[in-house]
Order: sequence, then structure tokens, then C-alpha cells
Amino acid sequence: MHEIAAACTKKRLHRCIRFLDSPRLGVYDGNFPERDSAWMLTDAHCRAAKPKAKLYRINDARGLYLEVKPNGVRAWRYRFKLSGKASWFALGDYPSISLANAREKCDEARRLVRQGISPVQNRQLEKITRELDASNTFESVASEWLALKDWEPVTKTRRLGMLKRVVFPSIGKLPVRTIKPAHVLDILNRTVRRGAPSVAAEAKRTMSAVFELAVATLRAVVVN
Repeated sequence: MHEIAAACTKKRLHRCIRFLDSPRLGVYDGNFPERDSAWMLTDAHCRAAKPKAKLYRINDARGLYLEVKPNGVRAWRYRFKLSGKASWFALGDYPSISLANAREKCDEARRLVRQGISPVQNRQLEKITRELDASNTFESVASEWLALKDWEPVTKTRRLGMLKRVVFPSIGKLPVRTIKPAHVLDILNRTVRRGAPSVAAEAKRTMSAVFELAVATLRAVVVN
């Protein structure tokens, strides 16, 4: 009985040694293995990953790695190849980003790669788009349009007042490029239902002029 127990213990020890010696534990070796349930990470593996003198990475599958830095930070990285060039894509830090969430983010990045899109460049483009949207709301473009008009101050004040009452509450904070005809129709219909058809007509003319400025300055496109 003791011999059997000893043999089982040795067997488990050999399995442990094979795991520690595996290329799946350590610095990325250049391979992109498919998912293998025998080697996929668990949350326990992630929690147990301790910092070493040098950065190292533990492989999950399909290019997903947990990167462990000497300062103790554990971060998710996706390794991908595009146009023959290998690159790393940051997915966030563990445990803020869980193992399950990291796999989802990795799958999203892999779908981009299959379409020939770099997830790194896609993230940069999304950031630029968000920044442009934040500075190109309908309200900001409308204010710019109003400043360009050669009107008497009282006329500008009256038109701005109409925008603040009728238009801005609905679409003022929206990026101008995202506004749809349905948004405009909703504003006009509600204004008419309130018994102010002349105000609705003024709002329609004003919104059309603002959209023309947005299109002319490449901040919106005409949808056919």
C-alpha cells in the first residue's frame, strides 16, 4: 500500500515538473497554440503567479498570455501575427480584468485579426473617434454656426434661446455624425404637438443649416 502511494506521489510530482518545464509557462516562445483544456489557465493559476527578477508570461491559449512583471503587476496580453509581423496587444490588468473577461477580449481581438485589422491600430482609431465626437457635438457645431452668422445680437440671442429650449435637450450632447433623421423628426413632432408649428419650422431650418456646416467641414456625412 505504501509503495502504491509513493508511486502515485511520484507520478503527481512528475506531472508538476512537466507543467513547470512546459513552454506554456514562461517567456513567449513564438508559437500560437490552439485551446487545450489540459493546459488552460484557471483563476487559481493567475492568483498564484508571483513576480520574478525578470518579466515572464504564462500561456492560456490562442495567443492569450498573463504577463507577470517584476513589480508584481499581472497584465493580460494577446499575441497576434498580421502581415507576417508579430505584435502584442494589451487587454488590461488582472484581477481587474478577470480570466473569463480576458478570453472574451482576446476573442474580439482575434476576430479583428481574421479581418486583417490590427487590434492595436483599431484601438487608436477608436480613441481618436471618441475625442472627435466629444468635441463635435451638435451643440458645439450649432454654436459655431451661430457665431458665423452676421446677425444682430438680439437675433442671435433669440435663435440660441430656441435651440436651448427645443433642440439641445434632445440632441445637443450627441456627436453630430451620429444624429439620425428620427432624432430630428421626434423634435419637430413634439414641438408641433405642443401647439408651436412656427417654432418647429424655425427649428427645422436651424438644424438643417447646422448639419450643412457639419457636412461641409467633414464632421458628418450625407446618408442617402
